[in-house]
Amino acid sequence: MIKRMMKRPLVPQPPIHSQLMSSPCDSFPISTHCTRTFPPPRRSQPTYLPTGRAARRSAMGDAMASSTSKKAELDAPLHALGFEIEEVSPSRMTGRLVVTPICVQPFKVLHGGVSALIAEGLASMGAHMASGYSRVAGMQLSISHFRSAAVGDTVLARAVPVHIGRSTQVWEVKLWKMDTSTQGEELQVAEARVTLLCNLQVPDEMKNIGESLRKYSKL
Repeated sequence: MIKRMMKRPLVPQPPIHSQLMSSPCDSFPISTHCTRTFPPPRRSQPTYLPTGRAARRSAMGDAMASSTSKKAELDAPLHALGFEIEEVSPSRMTGRLVVTPICVQPFKVLHGGVSALIAEGLASMGAHMASGYSRVAGMQLSISHFRSAAVGDTVLARAVPVHIGRSTQVWEVKLWKMDTSTQGEELQVAEARVTLLCNLQVPDEMKNIGESLRKYSKL
């Protein structure tokens, strides 16, 4: 009996350490299959501050961005047409518009509705400040058109109060073509009168509506 057992061939068994080192995800050893590699650390890039011309360009860009922000903050419709508000005060509002294809009528001259929008926009902002930042509402607008302004012309606008009362205000708004040689007023394009109801109560949700005008106004 003992001799028969001795003659049986022995089946080779894998070493114990290779069984313990096997990977849980497959049959390959951990040392050859589950090794992870990490990317090298990134080097921080140096920060360079602009100097000379680059600094001046940066300052000009900031100034233009500030001007754009001013226009959009004060009157979004006028800003959409490209109108630039310049002087902001309770006694005088000024600005300019370069006539572009977006603000002309089919005959390629300044649309009369754009002139009326400029007139009411400037008068409303001025009346709002002149009434102590109370709510105002346009009651009546009349405008006369004298001359046309073509694409490429620069139109100057100025609004001043004619009457400031406790309940109503009347503002006069004039528009001129700019004289390219002197950068001043040349030929009058239009003239408008805007009557506004003022000293109305400001709704609670709009208490800060005049903050942008306070920021830019010259009292």
